[in-house]
Amino acid sequence: MGIKKKLKEKWQEALQAVLPIIAIVLILCFTIAPISPSILLCFLMGAVFILAGMMFFTLGAEMSMTPMGERVGSCLTASRNLSIVIFLSFLLGFIVTISEPDLQVLAGQVPAVPNMTLILSVACGVGVFLVLALLRMLFSIALPPLLLVFYAVVFILAFFIPKDFLSVAFDSGGVTTGPMTVPFIMALGLGVSAIRSDRHAADDSFGLVALCSVGPILAVMILGLIYNPQDASYTAPLVPDIGDSRQLWFLFAMQFPTYMKEISLSLLPIFLFFMVFQVLMLKLSRRKMVKILIGLAYTYAGLVLFLTGANVGFMPAGNYLGQVLAQRSHPEILVPIAMLIGYFIVKAEPAVYVLNKQVEEITDGAISAKAMGTGLSIGVALSLGLSMIRVLTGISILWFLIPGYAVALGTSFFVPKLYTAIAFDSGGVASGPMTAAFLLPLAQGACIALGGNLVTDAFGVVAMVAMTPLITVQVMGLVSKLAQKRTKSTTAFADSAPSFDLLEDDAIIEL
Repeated sequence: MGIKKKLKEKWQEALQAVLPIIAIVLILCFTIAPISPSILLCFLMGAVFILAGMMFFTLGAEMSMTPMGERVGSCLTASRNLSIVIFLSFLLGFIVTISEPDLQVLAGQVPAVPNMTLILSVACGVGVFLVLALLRMLFSIALPPLLLVFYAVVFILAFFIPKDFLSVAFDSGGVTTGPMTVPFIMALGLGVSAIRSDRHAADDSFGLVALCSVGPILAVMILGLIYNPQDASYTAPLVPDIGDSRQLWFLFAMQFPTYMKEISLSLLPIFLFFMVFQVLMLKLSRRKMVKILIGLAYTYAGLVLFLTGANVGFMPAGNYLGQVLAQRSHPEILVPIAMLIGYFIVKAEPAVYVLNKQVEEITDGAISAKAMGTGLSIGVALSLGLSMIRVLTGISILWFLIPGYAVALGTSFFVPKLYTAIAFDSGGVASGPMTAAFLLPLAQGACIALGGNLVTDAFGVVAMVAMTPLITVQVMGLVSKLAQKRTKSTTAFADSAPSFDLLEDDAIIEL
């Protein structure tokens, strides 16, 4: 398939993902939640950037990030040297996390902890848990018991860290598994599983993101105990005031250098890591390397456009829309509206596309990309509804996270292994830049209007979005398991039933 044809296909996929969000916001703006023309124009311009960004990113991820991750994973496993696997996987987790753009945002929201201390601690957390995730795959260790142990430690620590720091700590798990790291880490898992020949290899190919999401939460919580921060500050996005179309363009163009630099720093460590493998071990052909380099260029361009559109166009719109809706005579309308937006907005997350495609491929279509998309949409819709209830009532996030994770972890012992791994991966994947750039500002805007505590009531949206897909995707697994049992029992009954075709007419009557 030619590049032009592929770009056209990706453009259509991007339109299907983003147009529903644009439609919902426009309907709200022209009916119950009027916003200023400046914010609306920024939102629409941001949507154009997001559409173009998604088109380039999804094509680039297919051409570069996925094959790079798979080859590195295969190479690591084929070496059969445990110390090399441990060292290189820790190094990979560390450098990939340091380069994640969303981590810089998190660091700026925790003033009591020095930025570099937070970033290095979180990177170490991801590195350690990537090592554990790869060792789990190599030694075929079941995922549910590991998750149960680590989340038990997380929730025990949650009762000892400062209240104002709690939501930020849980949000960190979703923040560090962003669009830069997820495609590479997931492909790494596929590469490792490809070397294994046992029947559980496919089941274990997922689960890396699941464990890598735990590391940052533990790292930030431990820092909370050491530094005992009393608050995590928040700076509201600036509401743009645009006089003409030239100013509108200038607003976006001014941010291009920032995101170009951020994404360069994000891609560079991954690229250098891969090039070392290429020179020392892989030795891919020139043609394959050229294809990967072109894919990296598409990935770079896509992420720059996407993040510019999300942060410059969507963030102020989400914040202002939240304020307008919360100021209505019935602010509880926030709950169904947030659920509707959440249902559609997860489809626009760049890493979700990568997850859905890989799930469909590894299961040979048994779990379709469409079914995965629906499961994630329902999960995110539920999480946004619960998040808005928190904003309206001020209920502690633990009242939602403890029962939610208890259900998710309990269910994991009864569903097929593959569904559990996919479910816990999907939590980190669903909480990407669209959540941070639109849904979190929506909750923060509503919280400002209602006079709530931003740090305790609004933060935690990312954590909620990361939690609910764990349950919805595993419910899909339970339904699938029950359907298979029913099919088997029906087939067994049919096989054991007497065959009337072989009997004479008189014999049938006698029966």
